Amino acid sequence: MTLTQQIITIGMVVLGTAVTRFLPFLVFPAGRPTPKYIQYLGKVLPSAVFGLLIIYCLRNVSAFSGSHAIPELISILLVIILHVWKRQMLLSIAGGTVCYMLLVQFVF
Repeated sequence: MTLTQQIITIGMVVLGTAVTRFLPFLVFPAGRPTPKYIQYLGKVLPSAVFGLLIIYCLRNVSAFSGSHAIPELISILLVIILHVWKRQMLLSIAGGTVCYMLLVQFVF
């Protein structure tokens, strides 16, 4: 990339970031109530995103070959247990990830 192209690229990234940061405050000002459909999306989208992530992460796991999906199941159970116990998203995700990596590297 030339210097001009790099400057244009950085400028577009800055503009895109600024627009996505300021647009919600312009569309939904503080004095007016948030529309019902936005409140609905705020309630349902986090669960939908987690569902999609789970499906994406487990799409290539086969219970009939390799380690028979045992490390994945153990890690999922650990994530559930940690989240129910502590209610800390970062702890749950990190605990499950570390558990899976350890199982794959040293056990299976």
